[in-house]
Amino acid sequence: MSTVSPNPPPEPATASAGTDLALAADLRVTLSRATRRLKAERGEAGLSDPQFNVLAILLREGPTSPGRLAEHERIAAPAMTRTVGCLADRGLVRKDEHPTDGRQVVVSLTAEGEAEVAETRRRRDAWLSARLAGLDTEDRAVLTQAAEILRRITAS
Repeated sequence: MSTVSPNPPPEPATASAGTDLALAADLRVTLSRATRRLKAERGEAGLSDPQFNVLAILLREGPTSPGRLAEHERIAAPAMTRTVGCLADRGLVRKDEHPTDGRQVVVSLTAEGEAEVAETRRRRDAWLSARLAGLDTEDRAVLTQAAEILRRITAS
């Protein structure tokens, strides 16, 4: 006696879809590892990633409130307040009164904070540059194309 399954098995995925999924998984793992390795290169202050991110945001966007920084980093305001306080204690940011709202503060990057961002970026660039120097011209050309493709993917 044969039984018929009420739910037939799903159609096999196309070769392209399977290949895309495999590529996506490989890229996800590889990019995550590369990011972790790059982030291991830190400036003299040895900041955590969230602390460094705050300094980088302030350098790029200028003075702002802890609330805006929290929104930017998608974290709770109390967590950002602690991060900003820690950075202020180390002299990397300055907290000033808000010009129109006495309940708020404006967080600004200090010269020491700017130097920390520059040093961290210099170390990260130096680490990656040393790895790239060991590649041949063809591999570097492939990476140049890959960088452009990744820019397009992340822009959408």
